[in-house]
Amino acid sequence: MARPHVIVGLSGGVDSAVAAWLLKEQGYRVSGVFMVNWTEDEAGYCSSAEDFQAARAVADELEIPLHRVDFSAEYRSRVFAHFLAGYQAGKTPNPDVLCNREVKFQPFREHALRLGADFVATGHYARIEHSDEGPKLLRSADENKDQTYFLAAVAREHFELVLFPLGALTKPQVRELATRAGLPNHQRKDSTGICFIGEREFRAFLAQYLKPNPGSIEDECGRVIGEHRGLMFHTLGQRRGLAIGGQKNALEAPWFVIDKDLARNALVVSQNAEHPRLLSRRLIARPFHWIRRPQPLPAKLQARIRHRQALQDCSASIDADGSVTVQFTQPQRAAVSGQYVALYDGEECLGSGEIDMVVSEAQTV
Repeated sequence: MARPHVIVGLSGGVDSAVAAWLLKEQGYRVSGVFMVNWTEDEAGYCSSAEDFQAARAVADELEIPLHRVDFSAEYRSRVFAHFLAGYQAGKTPNPDVLCNREVKFQPFREHALRLGADFVATGHYARIEHSDEGPKLLRSADENKDQTYFLAAVAREHFELVLFPLGALTKPQVRELATRAGLPNHQRKDSTGICFIGEREFRAFLAQYLKPNPGSIEDECGRVIGEHRGLMFHTLGQRRGLAIGGQKNALEAPWFVIDKDLARNALVVSQNAEHPRLLSRRLIARPFHWIRRPQPLPAKLQARIRHRQALQDCSASIDADGSVTVQFTQPQRAAVSGQYVALYDGEECLGSGEIDMVVSEAQTV
């Protein structure tokens, strides 16, 4: 009987390399696919070429075939265009969530199945429980590395035939396995940031695509204390890059962005790091995507509004239009539209939705 064929998304990093090694050790017939998601690299910021060489070295060591496929057109239309539109609208979009939903678990999965894969695998820190009722997305054993937040917007059917070999491992264990297996990238640093930005200054990159729209920087009393180049260059809670130090009659303390007034094109700042306009207990996410929707919803759930945030106790209700209102037990700092809120019932990730409206503590007083 032929061994099941698994195609692994090899990124050049140690996580996907160990995932491929583990699957081969478990007796699967393994192939790799390297995805090219960004092709513009005018100044050498994107590490795609270096990543491909690392992935090829791993494939050679494991003696598995490696396919290279270009998804840059899909990435530009499905992820990057949404990224720019979000910033233009004053939001703070999350391209990592969109990349998983629109590229890694759609075109990649479909391409792998066309290549004859019985299963598809990646190096994500998450677990999948396959049953007759369909797949469930579960949190990783390594809570610090858990990546279910980034996976929570993926369609449930796209988790069919998916394997996450690292779900029961911690990052130190993965590093140890990579060393023991003699993988050539066992000491390679984890990638950070977004490929199309790389190590360059974020505002300089964004300015290539979005026209600056200067406006006033105001303190919480409405006093103008500076000028911004465009609201899209700032996000709630930001404390660096404001260039408003040394204000007369102000404390020698950092300033924080506490609001973006889109109607007036004004950036509102305060020296109070816990200002009520920075804190919120209630938000609305729309549209909300359910991986699995319990009937009825449990009275007590957990949520996170950013990667690596500790799970926060909350309740949730489904509105008539399908949007979800999340009510947190404790105030959340710097929840912003364009980001995602993921809901959890214990170890199971139920799904996520884009944050559309945030009700601050200042609005509920």
